[in-house]
Amino acid sequence: MKSVILYILLLFTFSNSYANLASIEGRVFDGQSKETLPGALVTIPDLKISVVTDASGQFKFNNIPEKGRFLIEVRYIGYSTLIQTIDFSLKVNLEFALFPSVIEAKEVVITGTAFSTDNRKNSTAVSSVTKDQLINRPSGNLIDAIAKVPGVSQVTTGGGISKPVIRGLSYNRVVTLVDGAKQEGQQWGDEHGMEVDQYSAERVEVLRGAASLLYGSDALGGVINVLEPLPSPEGQVRGEVLTSYQSNNGLSGSSAMLQGNSNGFIWRARASLKSAYSYDAPDGRIANTGFNETNFSGQLGFNKKWGYAHLNLSSFQNNIGLPGFSRNADGMFEDENGSVLTDKQLKDRTLFLPFQDIRHYKVAMNSHVLLGSGRLRTILAYQNNQRRELEDDRINPSLFFDLKTYSSDFKYYINESNGWEPVIGLSASAQNNKNRAEELLIPDYTSGELGLFAYAKKSWESSTFNLGARFDYRKITGNQMEEDGNPKFNNFTNSFSNVSGALGFTKEFNEYFNFKANLGSAFRSPNIAELSSDGVHEGTFRYEVGNNDLSPENSYYGDFAFEFNNNVISASLGAFNNHIDNYIYNRQIGNETIVVDTETLPVYRFVQDNANLSGIEASLTLHPAELIHFENSFSYTRGVNRATDKALPFIPAAVLRNEVRLEPEFKGGLKSTYFSIAFDNVFKQNRVDNFETPTGAYSLVNLAMGTTFMLNKQPLRINVSANNLFNKAYYDHLSRFKPGRLDEADPTAGYYNQGRNISVGLYLPFVFK
Repeated sequence: MKSVILYILLLFTFSNSYANLASIEGRVFDGQSKETLPGALVTIPDLKISVVTDASGQFKFNNIPEKGRFLIEVRYIGYSTLIQTIDFSLKVNLEFALFPSVIEAKEVVITGTAFSTDNRKNSTAVSSVTKDQLINRPSGNLIDAIAKVPGVSQVTTGGGISKPVIRGLSYNRVVTLVDGAKQEGQQWGDEHGMEVDQYSAERVEVLRGAASLLYGSDALGGVINVLEPLPSPEGQVRGEVLTSYQSNNGLSGSSAMLQGNSNGFIWRARASLKSAYSYDAPDGRIANTGFNETNFSGQLGFNKKWGYAHLNLSSFQNNIGLPGFSRNADGMFEDENGSVLTDKQLKDRTLFLPFQDIRHYKVAMNSHVLLGSGRLRTILAYQNNQRRELEDDRINPSLFFDLKTYSSDFKYYINESNGWEPVIGLSASAQNNKNRAEELLIPDYTSGELGLFAYAKKSWESSTFNLGARFDYRKITGNQMEEDGNPKFNNFTNSFSNVSGALGFTKEFNEYFNFKANLGSAFRSPNIAELSSDGVHEGTFRYEVGNNDLSPENSYYGDFAFEFNNNVISASLGAFNNHIDNYIYNRQIGNETIVVDTETLPVYRFVQDNANLSGIEASLTLHPAELIHFENSFSYTRGVNRATDKALPFIPAAVLRNEVRLEPEFKGGLKSTYFSIAFDNVFKQNRVDNFETPTGAYSLVNLAMGTTFMLNKQPLRINVSANNLFNKAYYDHLSRFKPGRLDEADPTAGYYNQGRNISVGLYLPFVFK
């Protein structure tokens, strides 16, 4: 903490010499009627500041840098978003004209690019999930909430654990960021979810495709960037309260947040709770699939003329039940004494054994300051991830991984010259993992990483070109260890290094039609589980064996997309191909098994082969009349093991989603009212590896409605939805409860996914002047 305080003091002392106090002001108005637009949101993303226009459409930013070029985003409901780069040194009064639009095609993104960028000028495939969408979609966790993005799916273990899958890649091939800081847990596990409070997200940006250039090893499949709320406008205290209930598993979730800004001193505090009992499948309730989650987070910092410095703290705790009960001939769950579990027991929010106890603590300093003729962005973070897996004892875990991670990320933005915007960067991290239980699956280990990159973007007329190169080095050392007095792990030290590069291009043919393309290489070093596992992984019901001789994965990829947007149609069509050498996966070889404590378990070994993943992603939104929307999307991924010419394991099935949405206008105070019916059509997945089982097709029908009305001058949002309306019995191909994955000794045993689920949610944002 002393070093953090010293860092903040240095920011004040050092940065004040590079900028003088300045302000910019302007007006937002309707480009057709010329009427002013009060309540428009004006944001400077790179400075993390925003203001709302007053009753006359006026806005003013105080206490900002005197010079520099910054992107400004202007939003107003029912109007097309305006995105413009402003030179602060020109001292002009800004006039922003917005035009009515029912389709929102423009947005600023910060993922997959070194700069805040108009998404039309960003070559990578980035989709945003907004706060409204997160609130309107009932979900058990954050990944569940974003899984409807084309190209995104999830590996699930019941209703409480989800792992993101992007273009067929998951685990350590997808990087999760929280406001730019890489989330570090035990990402390698099948049943290891993401330790992030879903209610803390103001927006989630999902990058589909390799992104090792900016994010290093592990970003082979894509990036999920969780963006928390911007600080309040100066002089305001803001907050929100939300609560929801889901009928299927009694999931009750609540969150409260309060934040303020006093002369550039910003603060925020949030508390969130979630609790659920065992979920109900169409053939009965699935024992011990409930979960309980408690989260706290806070922020302190400064937004000043030199930039900003924000200190973020968070605490995440989650207990999640795991299946461990057998079913009798009637399909009823029984305890170890053969007694049938009652409905009261199945709805008890106290978990049975086995269950997971996961805790994640994080401290991160995020700053962006003027430095010389450029800008320096720094992220310093400490994280402690504690994962306990309790099988026979509620106090003493069978497995206990205690992971500490120290990380730093520096990016220096050099001033634009002749249309070129260069960035250089350095990232480094150190990890130490200790086993604190008697059973061992992986050894104690330490690891260190270093990455150096250079990136540049060139813009001219209607085109944008970007390129970059990166060097990565990683060293991992596993310790010699014994279990029950017998040798378990030998010492090993492995080092991996790689140089990767990327090229990107965008072309706006006119105001409606644009094109994007990317080519590049990416890299991922093997994780600790792939290198050294040797033991029973309680959550997966198998014995896993690693391989010290694994080589790093090397990806050579390309993708492109065509996009069209006007006031009636928003459409995109893209394709990708990802050629991966030394692709790592685990599989059972020759029906190998092992007996552990009288239980026969399948043995899964980590192996590698060359692989290829390819696919298409498409979306189409139609607005033929003022009050109606048709939203459609399709995604398909094909994975091939090039050594065997067979399918790669765990590739999601193709999905076609259709939604009809009505947005009528009512008098009497109701706003933003909608009614929708959606169809999720999931195709059969018959392309499976030898140790997988095929999965049948299914279709789900979902209904939703919502509206907003004023409560004491504050907007109260109400949402009601029904997912899986007809209580369809189905297995998702990536569910770990499907036949062939739940119990490999009995390939017919499985638990259906969640049945009908009625959800009610309330959301109340409020502002104190």
